[in-house]
Amino acid sequence: MKKLLLFNLFLLFVTLSAQKSETNGILGDYNGDGKKEYAYSKVSDCSDDCSGKCMTTVYFSDENLKPFTMQNAKNGDLYNLKDLNDDGKDELGFYPNWCSSCWLSFYVYTFKQNEFKYLVDPIATHCIQWNDDDKLPIEKSKKGYVKITTSVSKNNDIKTVSKLVKIKN
Repeated sequence: MKKLLLFNLFLLFVTLSAQKSETNGILGDYNGDGKKEYAYSKVSDCSDDCSGKCMTTVYFSDENLKPFTMQNAKNGDLYNLKDLNDDGKDELGFYPNWCSSCWLSFYVYTFKQNEFKYLVDPIATHCIQWNDDDKLPIEKSKKGYVKITTSVSKNNDIKTVSKLVKIKN
């Protein structure tokens, strides 16, 4: 009986481990089919000091969504940005981790024509901008536009500037 219990616990552990990367992902309807899927990322060929290719691939629990790869990213944080362009699909944000700089871009992806494309150009941010965990550098605005908040260096100081940006077609 004890062996059977241990075997069942082992099977449970293996099952939960196999599902871990999906359940640690970000839930959203990224393709607009009305079903939620997880987005999750995995880094490859990257040491603690960012030596190597340092490529991060974003995968989806829905295998019909093709993964995409970011270069110069030691993994990173994914965000469900909800539907920013009123197309019925959630947009996906990615903030990469890196070893040598506080200046990093925030990437915003939308699913269009069966692939993930930029909704807007990458948004320049400085790590100081990320001190407010609730404030993302993009938000929905008037139809066809989003409000982005970017970091800029002026007079040896880092400031944030907000502006309306037209969404890419």
